[in-house]
Amino acid sequence: MTRPISVGLIGLGEVAQLMHLPLLADDPRFAIAAVTDASPTLSARLAGRYHATARSDAAAVIADPAVDAVFILTPDHLHAPLLEQAIRANKHVFIEKPAALTADELRPLLPLEQATDRTVFVGYMRRYAPAFVALKARMPRIEDIRHVRIRDIIRESDFFVGQTRAVLRADDIAPEVLAEGRAQTEALLQSVMGQDAPADQLRAYQVLTGLASHSISAMRDLLGPPLSVAHARQHGGETVIVLFDYGHFTALYEAVIHNVARFDAGIEVLTEDTHFRINYDTPYIRHLPTRLEITRSGALETGTEIVGPFYNDAFRLELDAFHDCVTTGVAPRTGLSDSLVDLELFARIGACFGPQE
Repeated sequence: MTRPISVGLIGLGEVAQLMHLPLLADDPRFAIAAVTDASPTLSARLAGRYHATARSDAAAVIADPAVDAVFILTPDHLHAPLLEQAIRANKHVFIEKPAALTADELRPLLPLEQATDRTVFVGYMRRYAPAFVALKARMPRIEDIRHVRIRDIIRESDFFVGQTRAVLRADDIAPEVLAEGRAQTEALLQSVMGQDAPADQLRAYQVLTGLASHSISAMRDLLGPPLSVAHARQHGGETVIVLFDYGHFTALYEAVIHNVARFDAGIEVLTEDTHFRINYDTPYIRHLPTRLEITRSGALETGTEIVGPFYNDAFRLELDAFHDCVTTGVAPRTGLSDSLVDLELFARIGACFGPQE
């Protein structure tokens, strides 16, 4: 494909406004052709800003013959049905993580992905960040690993967004649409966690499919799937601790959403004499640096190698990967089968929560 890839965006909320729309608009390899949102105001204003056509709904974007690729950026409960529609319409698809809220929604879509010659790409942008790629290239042998720690100890995005870039907020979505979305979301969460699961366990599962999915997906990319979930606890829905059994070592995952104004996300890998460490800052401020630190110690000396800092935006590098898949036909590293492994793992984690004492 030598002409720009024509893109239609479904869902115009925060991640679309902060990341996808500006990146697509700045990239001559893409052309924003159509947009839609449950908010007519957002559709009209952002269509005007980006010189696109405001479509009445998602079906109109997917059916548009001028659209080559559909970006699905909606609330999570809509992902699976829109994904199915887009694949059946023979479109290339970029879908923000999670590809679906539950494994049961996603499994029937795998044969559709396998049958199409179009790209179906799930947006795990941290796996395209240069510090992560540098760590993956320098990983020790799995048998030499002693311990792994993965963490997401963060404040929600509003604190950062409110001080850096104005985001248009929808205030004209019909109340019945919002109520239906909440009901659909709760039903999907209960299908995994159980009809009688308390609200904090449902919220903890959402933390897994949202914030934690980046880190746990990255863990699998580096280490492969764990043998088992050795232990998992949640407290209040927004603190989640998981121990993954890798046989001769344990990978610890920590997620804490609180109101301290910092974004402390990263991965640490320890061997007998080497410590690998990467940190991610908030993705809601573009081009914050990331680096890989490698500390090695001998009998009498120690030293740290710094790889980076890198200022490349992980969302832009992810877009590069999507373009490469569309234009060359290579399968994405972050496809539906890869995403299904996460969803099955999240269900296993949720099953460990059990009654809270």
